[in-house]
Amino acid sequence: MEVTNQYNAHLDAKKRLTLRGASFQYYNVKKYANSCIVLEPRQLTKPKSISARTLKAMDQAVRNFKVEEVSEPVDLSDF
Repeated sequence: MEVTNQYNAHLDAKKRLTLRGASFQYYNVKKYANSCIVLEPRQLTKPKSISARTLKAMDQAVRNFKVEEVSEPVDLSDF
């Protein structure tokens, strides 16, 4: 594997490390017993489907609405 960028880095007062010229905003960090640290870039994506937990919450909201167990109307006229 070819090295494309090499530099020394240090932790700041809050124990943070800054990556220069980072290509991604999120990284998965793996720390091994021999003190090696591997950063793998991650990109957050939109889910392809609605999760089961969300569907369950939506079903409960509809049931509450049908039995008129709802909150007072929200006034959005200020927006």
